[in-house]
Amino acid sequence: MSPRTGRPKAENPKTKQLGVRLDKETLAKLDTLTEYYEETRVAVLRRGIEKLFSELKK
Repeated sequence: MSPRTGRPKAENPKTKQLGVRLDKETLAKLDTLTEYYEETRVAVLRRGIEKLFSELKK
């Protein structure tokens, strides 16, 4: 028998899903950031959360 096939298990799987409602201006800002950093919307949001959280600890 061959070992299991498919994608390897993630080290930190993203199992929680969150829906967000944004106005046009905020979405435009988010899209500007995604273009600047060449990342997805989710990656930019995660970066923002980490930045705000690190400032909270100071």
